[in-house]
Amino acid sequence: MTAETLPDLLIVDDDPLIRDSLNLVLSDEFNVLLAQDRAHAIRLVRDLSAPPPLALVDLGLPPTPHRPQEGFRLITELLAHSPSIKIITLSGQSEEGNARHARALGAIDFIAKPCKPEQIRAVLRAALAAQHSEQQSVTAEQAQLGIVGNSPPIQALRSQIQMYASTPYPVLIQGESGSGKELVAAALRQLSKGHGAPFVALNCAAIAPNLLESTLFGHAKGAFTGATAAQIGFFEQAANGILFLDEIGELPQELQAKLLRVLENGEYQRLGETATRKSAARIIAATNLDLAQAVRDGQFRGDLFHRLSVFTLNVPPLRDLGEDKLRLLEHFRDFYAKQLQRPAFVLDASASSAWLAYRFPGNTRELRNIVIRLVTKYSSATVNAAQLEAEFDTQTPLTSLASEASNDAKQLLLQGGFNLDERLLGYAQTYINAAMDIAQGNVSEAAKLLGIARTTLYSRMESAQKHKANQ
Repeated sequence: MTAETLPDLLIVDDDPLIRDSLNLVLSDEFNVLLAQDRAHAIRLVRDLSAPPPLALVDLGLPPTPHRPQEGFRLITELLAHSPSIKIITLSGQSEEGNARHARALGAIDFIAKPCKPEQIRAVLRAALAAQHSEQQSVTAEQAQLGIVGNSPPIQALRSQIQMYASTPYPVLIQGESGSGKELVAAALRQLSKGHGAPFVALNCAAIAPNLLESTLFGHAKGAFTGATAAQIGFFEQAANGILFLDEIGELPQELQAKLLRVLENGEYQRLGETATRKSAARIIAATNLDLAQAVRDGQFRGDLFHRLSVFTLNVPPLRDLGEDKLRLLEHFRDFYAKQLQRPAFVLDASASSAWLAYRFPGNTRELRNIVIRLVTKYSSATVNAAQLEAEFDTQTPLTSLASEASNDAKQLLLQGGFNLDERLLGYAQTYINAAMDIAQGNVSEAAKLLGIARTTLYSRMESAQKHKANQ
């Protein structure tokens, strides 16, 4: 294989010796991309034409290399960029609680340092095979719009999808991370009248804010430094089909007005042009944020929210789906057992009860990753409750962590009404760290505690780090 045909592998570790060693032993099988911290990793991924299929992420990253919070943040940010990335955490912080929480956030496996190269290779190969099967498979689930389950919330969701799909109006899909919003968007496309028309997807959290306008609307030659030729945007690519805007809550406010104009009259302009262009694309948007609350907080335009939510689909969290948890287990178990060519496992009665009682904070994404590990570890075996619960995330829930927080910054955050803009820059890092601790590395939850948008939080973190470096 040439470097162009090798699968991309992102390795994120603050130790240059480890980065170079991993590069040396893995570069014959993967096109290795190296990053020393979270910000560098995100820049690398954003600059790629397509997201890497694999990532090895150290949990202990700067500026807090002895704590796992930065690694947790990176897991959530990489999956926000591309839900299909297979993330393996490779860390000296081998506490079982960290491993479980990383998996709940969406990592598929956890390898403790030091480890043998062949162990890493085996895990990476299995992850790549699983991703390939997921992308290439055409399974029976597509007969029911790709949405598995018979619980009342799932039946209602299917009914709404069928009702809204054939209309030309915008649809807003709301749901927690990992709940399957992309699957709902695909189902809408499958049933739409223009099924053969283009379907273009843009993750608003995956593009640097200063590049989003050009990505959406295109640009003229010379519109900005580096614009050596005119470029069409996603609206033009979508033509009269569907433009899927994932993570719409991360759209900067200055672009919200321009998107509103397209929704109102179909008009937009390429960056650097004065000519008005027309779009006939239908907008489907998705978010894991409460956009109505974001409107009340002044972080999202109310008029845009109402335009986007002509129809709203709320994807239920897995904890509310009852027996569907077992149906999903069986669905993914059979799929991955066939893919790995191994006999399937079964749950005993105690394990089935534990499975139904578990709340799955990572939703369907977490469930699928647990099933992959069970298929690998317990092929043809009967899994008991103790073996199953070893795969669950047992870190203290968010509310319990908050009640135990003793420092002043955490207490102030929990009082509500906090707004980071009202604090001096010198205090920003203290409150950001406190919020990230309470939120267990979940950037969206931390932003809610701080009373700011997630994009604003990213900016504040960078400003606070620069401020600290200049002190």
